[in-house]
Amino acid sequence: MIQNPLIKFENVFKSYRGDVILDNIDFTVNRGEFVFLIGPSGAGKSTIVKLLNRQEMPSSGKVYIDGQDISEIPNNQMHSIRKKIGVVFQDFKVIKSRNVFENVAVSLEAADASAIEINEVVPNMLNLVGLGHKIYRDPQELSGGETQRLIIARALAHEPDIIVADEPTGMIDPKATSEIMNLLLEINKMGTTVLMATHDFNIVNHYKKRVIKLQDGKIVSDKKGGYHD
Repeated sequence: MIQNPLIKFENVFKSYRGDVILDNIDFTVNRGEFVFLIGPSGAGKSTIVKLLNRQEMPSSGKVYIDGQDISEIPNNQMHSIRKKIGVVFQDFKVIKSRNVFENVAVSLEAADASAIEINEVVPNMLNLVGLGHKIYRDPQELSGGETQRLIIARALAHEPDIIVADEPTGMIDPKATSEIMNLLLEINKMGTTVLMATHDFNIVNHYKKRVIKLQDGKIVSDKKGGYHD
């Protein structure tokens, strides 16, 4: 039996106020893959992330998650798709009024998890990302790399099939970047599909995974083993 790709973009076109953002994008990502999405600012990487989470809708074309056309899912049932996806943002998006534990718990609260489940899962997630010893700290006491690991823990809490990371190393130093990449690779080895948007070609060429390159809203290459002009 042939499995559906976990992610499928089919002739996706996106325009905004007359500007073409994505121009007939076609690609698939299979379960368990680690894929880099690269290109300069404005190439369309973040728009792809927003389409996957249905923050945006395509002007035309289809986006499928695990075989489902997400445009056809009623808003009151979108939680079923959002549970499949954990999103890691460049600008962290921590809740400053909540401690580290509570920042991760919010993901489970949104999925109507019980207090017992939250108290079991949150420490496990924080231990996984190396923050178990800072479970009740204020997030503003964390370094940039620690904050990004907190966001990864929150994205993982509801056990998604896919982690979508939008420039997750864009605001942290090289040492923290290496730690975050190693964490994402470890998560991928455990079976989670990872789609990471970045403009850092050094990262892409170091880790030598599949690379989809965008330029002016179009896919200009899709190959494995890093990227070289």
